[in-house]
Amino acid sequence: MSLRLRLLIALAPLFIIGLAVADIATYSALRSSLLSGVDTQIQASMGPVERLLEGSAFGGPGGPDTNPFPQDTYGALYDPSGRLLSAHTFSFYATSARPMLPSALTLNKFSDVSGTGGINSYRMYVGPAVDGSGNVLLVAVPVDSINATLNNLLLLELGISGAITVIVVLATWLLVRRGLRPLERMASTARTIVASDLGRRVEPSSETTEVGRLGLALNTMLSQLEAAFSERQRNEQRLRHFISDASHELRTPLTSMQGYAELLQRAPDMDRGDMLLAMRRMEEETKRMSVLVDDLLLLARLDQGRPLERTSVDLEALVRDAVADAHVIAPDRPITARVSAPLVVTGDDMRLRQVLGNLMRNALVHTPAGSPIEIELLTEGDRAVIDVIDHGPGVPPEQAERIFERFHRVEVDRAGDRGGSGLGLSIVAAVVAAHHGKVGVAPTPGGGATFRVQLPLAAKSLAAVGPAPAIVAETSSNS
Repeated sequence: MSLRLRLLIALAPLFIIGLAVADIATYSALRSSLLSGVDTQIQASMGPVERLLEGSAFGGPGGPDTNPFPQDTYGALYDPSGRLLSAHTFSFYATSARPMLPSALTLNKFSDVSGTGGINSYRMYVGPAVDGSGNVLLVAVPVDSINATLNNLLLLELGISGAITVIVVLATWLLVRRGLRPLERMASTARTIVASDLGRRVEPSSETTEVGRLGLALNTMLSQLEAAFSERQRNEQRLRHFISDASHELRTPLTSMQGYAELLQRAPDMDRGDMLLAMRRMEEETKRMSVLVDDLLLLARLDQGRPLERTSVDLEALVRDAVADAHVIAPDRPITARVSAPLVVTGDDMRLRQVLGNLMRNALVHTPAGSPIEIELLTEGDRAVIDVIDHGPGVPPEQAERIFERFHRVEVDRAGDRGGSGLGLSIVAAVVAAHHGKVGVAPTPGGGATFRVQLPLAAKSLAAVGPAPAIVAETSSNS
């Protein structure tokens, strides 16, 4: 059943009931008012009727001017024992009209009785005689005109109420149909949107009406759905690229290992030097593939939100160890560390060491030999900041957002990565995000790239960091 029909079924009976109650109330009020007037008239006629019945006024009963009350009024006088003393219908002409009296009369009570002689109904009252003689007086007044008025009112009410009901039902149907038309258009548009185009929006969509607020809510939901589908498509695209790149990276060492294995199989009598070379190359490719698999496994665990270790990590010690490791790899490089204050964060010591190691390795690999590298540890508000600054070719602005994507390389001359897998900066971004931090890259003044890592400070470092002046310590190497 449609909403339009349900609303009509719910509203129409309520209106009809209300109209019927109004009609009944009007009919009852008019009837009560008219009968009250008749009752008052009967009580006012008690004395004159009694005197006429006793023949003490107006020249006796039935005279030409003996009925100063409604035409065909009936009066009867009884003695205390119930014997009829006198009865008469007061009319300007001869008539047989009279009420049909019940077998027992009740004193001091108004009642309705049927009539004869052309009168259908009487209003009757029975009470003690006015003169105090102990007799009983009955006065009955015709009420056919009142009943006719009430019948006409009833017919009029039925006709008007029926017409009004039909008009109101039709008007309600049209109004409900018109009011629900935006909902129908909205539903049709929503079906089209879901089926083909999530970029469309429904109308109306505003805060002024209930339908508009529904449209606004639908548009908000559609925007979220569009964003979710777009994100899913982007994730699927990234996943396809990731799988493709991972397959490519894994295929290279596997192909190399397969080649050396086939060489050993085809030439079992090769000299010892060549055999050791093949064995060494197979071992190197195995290690390379093992590192790549470990990196992929780490990224997968971070993507799943697996918790890292939560211990106090001394960033100053991490910075100095990263500088020391870089000195071992490139002893001829000028590498400088500047620490403004000993800072502590809560996190995974091994993974944060991996972050600094990857950033330092990235700077060593992608900058000219002999160019300086600087690493700074400082604070910004409630965060610890680590800047790894190089003075190489830098990162093009259009690549700054994508440089942390998996297997992404900036340019061809950097693509070889000198044995790297292209996952180093991806691991940096994932580990920093798992520590609720941020990582980004910006140009170094004068040329180069500055990688900035921001991590939330631990509580004790927050208490120690304040308006006190920074203490700068430098560690440098120039071999």
